[in-house]
Amino acid sequence: MSETRISILKWEEGLVPMGLMQLESLTGNSTNPDSYTFPVKFVQVPGACTETVIINPSQEVLKSMIEIGKNLEKEGIKAIATSCGFNAIFQQELANALSIPVFSSALLQVPFVQNLVGTKNGVAVITANKASLTKAHMQACGITDDMNVYVYGLEDAREWGKIFDEPDEAIDMEIVEHEIIDTAKKALSDHANIKAIVLECTDLPPFAQKIREVTGLPVFDFNTMANYVALGIGNISLYKQGVV
Repeated sequence: MSETRISILKWEEGLVPMGLMQLESLTGNSTNPDSYTFPVKFVQVPGACTETVIINPSQEVLKSMIEIGKNLEKEGIKAIATSCGFNAIFQQELANALSIPVFSSALLQVPFVQNLVGTKNGVAVITANKASLTKAHMQACGITDDMNVYVYGLEDAREWGKIFDEPDEAIDMEIVEHEIIDTAKKALSDHANIKAIVLECTDLPPFAQKIREVTGLPVFDFNTMANYVALGIGNISLYKQGVV
């Protein structure tokens, strides 16, 4: 097994809604070890939760992330990720404070994907909550106003909404899958020029392949980004042993 070179900063245990814990059990979720073909180290961030990351981004949580990141650097970790795409708001502070690569959010891929499909075409972003995804989040990831980015949130989806409105209640995973797929379909119905999709939320990658099958479009998410970084730092290889 290759050495652990990537660490993922995750929410504090006990502060995660029931619905998110269900989603975390799925392969593809950022906090599930089975989502990776390489070893990762998970580290809880004290106080990190829905309130301090999504609703009211906390400077105290950011300070904790930086402190943890510096300690991980000393341990030999080569790159750091976070388990929630809304940490995009902290991308520049984290990257500037540390000496190793930081990938806080799948949104970092949006400029890349926009260039892949061409500037006249569109990129759909599916997020957990559109109202919480601000211009500051986008700018921190290099997303500019001249890009054709269409943001679609899941906040009005009834079953998905239970994650935040009824945090102690379980969710129906089959209904949630339909809500996610319907959101992707609506984006394409509204904007015929959409040629690719980026999933902001790290709970959505388990549904990425289904979205690809239904829409026929390429879908980028936390996992496509994590594997890209893992290749970059030499944590995984595309080649047979001994081949350069």
